Amino acid sequence: MQRRELLKAAATAAALTLLPRDARAAWGKALAAQPALLNPSQRATLAALADAIIPRTDTPSATDVGVPAWIDVIAADYYTDADRRALTTGLDAIDAQARAIAGQPFAAISGDTLALVMTALDTPYDRNAPAARGYSRVKGLVIHGYFTSERVQRDVLKTEIMPGRFDGAADMPARNGGRDE
Repeated sequence: MQRRELLKAAATAAALTLLPRDARAAWGKALAAQPALLNPSQRATLAALADAIIPRTDTPSATDVGVPAWIDVIAADYYTDADRRALTTGLDAIDAQARAIAGQPFAAISGDTLALVMTALDTPYDRNAPAARGYSRVKGLVIHGYFTSERVQRDVLKTEIMPGRFDGAADMPARNGGRDE
């Protein structure tokens, strides 16, 4: 992990305290395994790419915590049509680049071949190329999804955002004998 990625991950984790209810709802849907937008090939590319970005070590991988399903729900429920097209086009371009370099779909490569393809994606000759833009978008989503997942927050980062239970819509006892002022 490079310094910039580490700082981005730390900022993402800190931003969790500002996580809106919609993101929590997206995690709930993602954990219920409700694929929404991506076709099977794109899901496979996304899962392989997510694990290439954050592989399993002594901590869980991106797929271990459900990041690909979370990205699918976020894109389906909260993205504009243009952003959805950019995500799916980017995943298709990443897969096409893997096929051009390795002769196989991205989801099927591993080892040195995967390292070669990841290097090409991470240090592109043209940052405006569809695969480079798609990789940049997916990488940001993977990092965000990983560090906002409950499992990483609880088990890896040991974050206790708010001790106890918080219910912002809790009933409050009436003051001043029930009179409004």
